[in-house]
Amino acid sequence: MTKSYREGILVKPYERLNRDQVKWLHEASLSILADPGIWCYNERAAKLFKAHGAKIWEEESGSPCWRVRFPAGLIKQAVAKAPARVVLGARNPENRLLLDAEVPRVYFGSGSEANIWIETEMEDFVSVREGDVTVRVPRFTELRGNTALLSRAARLCDKLEHLDFFIRPLNIQDPEITPENHDVNKFFASLSNTAKHVQAGLTKVESLKGVVRMAELIAGGSQALRENPVISFIACVFKSPLQIVDDTAEKVFAIVEAGLPLVISSSPQGGSSAPIQEAGMVAQINAEILAGITLTQLIREGAPVLYGSVPVRARLDDLHDLYGCPEFNQYNIDCVQLARCYKIPCYSTAGVGDAKVPGMQAAFEKLFTHLYMTMSGAQYIHYAFGLLDRTNSFCPVQAVLDNEQIGKIKHCLRQPKVGPSVVEDMLKTVKKVMSSSYRLYARHVRKAMHAGDVSRPYRFEAKGLEDKVLEKALDYMAKLEAGQAPCLDPSTVDQIFKETPGLLPGLRQSAKQDK
Repeated sequence: MTKSYREGILVKPYERLNRDQVKWLHEASLSILADPGIWCYNERAAKLFKAHGAKIWEEESGSPCWRVRFPAGLIKQAVAKAPARVVLGARNPENRLLLDAEVPRVYFGSGSEANIWIETEMEDFVSVREGDVTVRVPRFTELRGNTALLSRAARLCDKLEHLDFFIRPLNIQDPEITPENHDVNKFFASLSNTAKHVQAGLTKVESLKGVVRMAELIAGGSQALRENPVISFIACVFKSPLQIVDDTAEKVFAIVEAGLPLVISSSPQGGSSAPIQEAGMVAQINAEILAGITLTQLIREGAPVLYGSVPVRARLDDLHDLYGCPEFNQYNIDCVQLARCYKIPCYSTAGVGDAKVPGMQAAFEKLFTHLYMTMSGAQYIHYAFGLLDRTNSFCPVQAVLDNEQIGKIKHCLRQPKVGPSVVEDMLKTVKKVMSSSYRLYARHVRKAMHAGDVSRPYRFEAKGLEDKVLEKALDYMAKLEAGQAPCLDPSTVDQIFKETPGLLPGLRQSAKQDK
C-alpha cells in the first residue's frame, strides 16, 4: 500500500500557556482524579481500574455506580502507552492522514450530526424605491436530516480540497431509521459517497460488528482494514462532570478490542457542567480525557486513541452553548498544549459560531476559531465545515465558504521559504530586473505562481458595488455537486447489502449511480 498522506498544514504552534502553567493544570487534573475521583456507572470499567490499583467503592444511587479514585502513577503509566502516531485510512489511500503528536500538522474535517439541513436559494425581488431594479436575496429553508441529504453532504465534502476527513455533519431521521439500523445506514451513506476518512460515533454497541464488516468489505478484508482503517470512532465516555456513562463505556471496550482508532471525547460546558474559569474548565476536561485514555490502554495497551477536547461555554442568559466567544479558543488551545505534552494526537474544535444563517456574523465567529485553532497545531480539527446555530444546523453553502476561508488561513500560516539558495536566487532576479530597461518583476511572477508562493484572489470576491458572495458560492457549489462521485464498486455494494441487515433500499441505488 502507498505510504502517501494528505498534506495538511504544518504550523509553528501558538501557545497560551507557559511550561509552569501546563504543569499546574496537569497536576490539578491528577488531583481531581485522586479526590474526588470519578463516578463510574460501568461495572467492567470500575473493576478494570481496581485491578490496576485504583481505589473503588460502590456508591448509593438509583443505578449501579462505583466511585473511582486514581493514583497518579496509574494515569501516567497508562497515558504513556498511548501511541504518539495514529494513521487514519481512506478508500483512496492518498487521503490517508498521519497524526503525529510531536508534529503540529493540522487537518480539517466536518462534524456534529446536526438535525437540520439549511437549503439556500437566491430569489429575485423588485426594489421598492426603484421599480426597474431587481435584487437577488438569499432565502433559507430548514429541512429535516435524512440519508439522502447525508449522502449529498459526503459527496460535496469529498470535493472540498481543504476538507481532510468526513464526520457525519447531519443526523439521519428517515421514517425507516431505528436505533438498530441507524449506525449501518450512517456509515454506508458516508463511506459510499466519499473517498476520505470516515469517522462517527455508535448509537448502539451491537451495531459495531456490522459496521466493521462493512468497512472490511470496502477496505479489502480484515487485515487490510487494520492496515488502512477507513473508519474510526468517537466516544464521549464522560458525562460531565466526572461521570463515566455505562453504555458508552461498553462501546469503548468493543471498539478498542476491535483494534480500530478511537477518539476519547469530552465536552463539558463552562458555567454548568464545568467551572467557567479557564483553569477550572481545562483541568476538569483534561482529567476526564486522561481517565478515558487510561481506560483504553488498560483494555489494550497501545490502542490508537485521540485526545478529544470539545469544551464550550454557557450563555449566561439561557445556559445554551456559546461558541462565538474568546473563551472557546482559550479552553481549546490550552487542551491542545496538554495533548502535546502527553504526546497524544489532538482532536480539537473550530469553525463553530452562534449565527443561524451564512453572513457577516458567521464569517466573523468562524474566522477567529479557524485561525487560532489552526495556529495551535491541533492535528485533527472537527466541526470546521458548514455548521450554523452552534452545532444545530448544517448548511452546504456555508461548508463551501468555510473551505475558502480555511484555504486562506493555510496560506497565511504556511512555512516561510527563506534560506541561502532562495536569497541567492532572489538577488540574481533583482540584478536581472534592475539591469533591464523596463525594471518590472511581472515576467518573473509565473515561476512563483507555479511554486505555490502566490495566493489567488478570494474565490467569491465582488466585482462591483454588490455583495454577491452567497450567489457565487452557490454557483461554485453547483459545479462541485455536478462532478462525478467516488462511488463504490457495484459488486462491493451488493456484498454489503447481502451481509448487512437494515440498510435502506434507496441507498443501494444511489451508491451505484455515476453522480
